[in-house]
Amino acid sequence: MESIELTAVELRVQEAYARGRTVDLRPSDGAEADSGAEWGPDRTVRAEVLRALLVEGPHESGGTPLLRLTGARITGRLDLQYVDVAAPIHLWACYFDDVLDLYGARLRQLNLGRSVLPGLHGVTLRVDGSLRMTACRVRGPVRLGGARISGAVFLDGAELGEAGAELTEPVLALNRVTIDDELQAAGGLIAHGVVSLAGAVVSGRITFDDAVLSDPGGTALHASNLSGGTDLHAMRLTAHGRVNLRGVRMPGQLNFTGARLSNPGGMALRASSLVVGELWLRDAPRIEGSVSLRRSQLDLLYISPEAWPDEVHFDGLTYAMLHPHEPAERRLQVLERDFDGYVPYAYEQIAAAYRRIGDDVAARTVLLAKLRRHRRTRPWWSRPWGYLQDFTVGYGFRPARAALWLFSLLLVGSVTYAAHHPRALKPDEAPDFDPFFYTLDLLLPIIGFGQEQAYAAEGAYQTLSYALIVTGWTLATTIAAGVTRAISRQ
Repeated sequence: MESIELTAVELRVQEAYARGRTVDLRPSDGAEADSGAEWGPDRTVRAEVLRALLVEGPHESGGTPLLRLTGARITGRLDLQYVDVAAPIHLWACYFDDVLDLYGARLRQLNLGRSVLPGLHGVTLRVDGSLRMTACRVRGPVRLGGARISGAVFLDGAELGEAGAELTEPVLALNRVTIDDELQAAGGLIAHGVVSLAGAVVSGRITFDDAVLSDPGGTALHASNLSGGTDLHAMRLTAHGRVNLRGVRMPGQLNFTGARLSNPGGMALRASSLVVGELWLRDAPRIEGSVSLRRSQLDLLYISPEAWPDEVHFDGLTYAMLHPHEPAERRLQVLERDFDGYVPYAYEQIAAAYRRIGDDVAARTVLLAKLRRHRRTRPWWSRPWGYLQDFTVGYGFRPARAALWLFSLLLVGSVTYAAHHPRALKPDEAPDFDPFFYTLDLLLPIIGFGQEQAYAAEGAYQTLSYALIVTGWTLATTIAAGVTRAISRQ
């Protein structure tokens, strides 16, 4: 420090540093850091002075060194690359002329709340406490890839990037970062560009409530392979661009209640290969863009049918519960929008979810819809058999139809043969003719009452008997096939 000639303001900072006191350079009118480029010498501190303090600054006996500076303009580049800083750093409401360089540094604690920076370079940074950037304005990228934060990270109310600026890299890069506490990025966080959490590990909660992430046509939130210790809350999030959550691992919730996801013409939500407890899209407006949940594993999926977009990807999606409870017909409309066409597994999952809550009627409706959809994928020559099973007994899921068909045919045959008795083959040996049991003998292929063997209809009535025999066999076969299929699903 002896080689640096200090200004009056810098002398104040040096003395306060040794005693752990605060230097507040803000005027009484409370001017914000936005106008920092116009601040004069009475509010200016050189970056080289701060670096010298942090590396070799003065110490007073019994005092705890602490850099606590408020409302200062910091000129030059504050370069702390690979520096091990023992003193906590609090640069509140400061204005940085140049990028803050923390590459490979080790800090005890860093607080940049309400400050304005052109960028922050903190790849492989180590912070033993918390990193606070509450209400910060950072015009360029914040690079924290591979950083290790032993406490929490606070980005509440921060604004990252500039509207209309074209960045070739994320405005916030937390790739492969490790945070031992929570990541708090709620309270009106605004990001004009990509926010990347790819491969990050966060032991506590991740919060993006009320955040606005904007990268139209690109990726607003890139969080592939993110691992969280509890929940990710993004309630009322607004995302212009893709939200990529591929491969996220989290035991609790992914909560997008009330979130607005928009990426017209592209994928708005890529949530494939998830392994999470619950995915909530409660009270969310209709998603603009496609949604992929391929191969994801969820305990609970909460989304109303109205929130699904026109294109979805459900192949391999597994969940135990589906909320809110909706009629099966409303859920089935969404499956018709699957990009892959007919996906049998998607129908099985919805049916299983209905069965778990005891709604067997809805489960049967879903499985019947699955067979009808499958029929459309079959060759034309194999479809008539499906149509017949559907028309007669609803593939076994509408057993009441079988009883109706049997009763109708039995009534027609009984009335017809009561009016026109068939001829007895052996009059001396034939039992008394009963039109009801004669018709029943024709309809039922296995059970016999002795009427069919004793009497033979003639002419048009013989044709009717043949029709009843064929119809009986067909009906019995379709009933057996349908009931077998239905039982096998239980």
